[in-house]
Amino acid sequence: MLALQTLADAAHKSGGILYIMALLLLLALAVTIERFWALGRMQTQCRRWVRELKGHSHVDTGLLRERLQGDADSPAAHVVAVALSHDLGDPLDHFSDRLEEAVMDQAPQVDRGLWMLDTIVTLAPLLGLLGTIVGMFNTFQALSHPAAATQAVTGGVGEALLATAAGLFIAVLGLVAFNALHQRVRLVMHQLERIKLMLANRMYPHYRSPQPGSRGAHEASPRLGAAGAQSVQLLQ
Repeated sequence: MLALQTLADAAHKSGGILYIMALLLLLALAVTIERFWALGRMQTQCRRWVRELKGHSHVDTGLLRERLQGDADSPAAHVVAVALSHDLGDPLDHFSDRLEEAVMDQAPQVDRGLWMLDTIVTLAPLLGLLGTIVGMFNTFQALSHPAAATQAVTGGVGEALLATAAGLFIAVLGLVAFNALHQRVRLVMHQLERIKLMLANRMYPHYRSPQPGSRGAHEASPRLGAAGAQSVQLLQ
């Protein structure tokens, strides 16, 4: 009870800044826990799609559609769904652009909420400094009374410094969490890029360079059309 009363007195002397710091701490913890869980789930889903695609040299559209039914909400599933809905008669560069667009569409979902952690890391020390300044004003006002005890003044200074300490503590925790989550975001986006390349390589195998003595890629795949044949000729 004594410790709680001391904290309540310190919060009052800081002008209520410590109450705001407590809310920032709870918000930082909530965002951190939710993002760690969500990004961990996204990483697991992406790894499953990578294993699924890596085990086949060509895309089995029927099998992928079955997998989509059980995993329709993950970022990787959205990229695969775009690939399955694409007309393979279009050139490879159009297909790659569609997949790149699908990957970029998932970026806001992947790094959602990280801006709040970034803001808390910057805001918490500034609020702590403000709370300390307000507490110091209240403490030094006691010096205007001749009967003010030195112990009361020094104790007030210590309580005022609690706001700065709280701000630095929240900033350190938030910075560690933000960097760890940013690393997970980078890994998820890397896996999405990998899935995009694997889909392009397996759904457009006819764009590979032909072996000596074999027919040209544009001759072996009449569905490429004029634009696709010209692209292959340029590569040759």
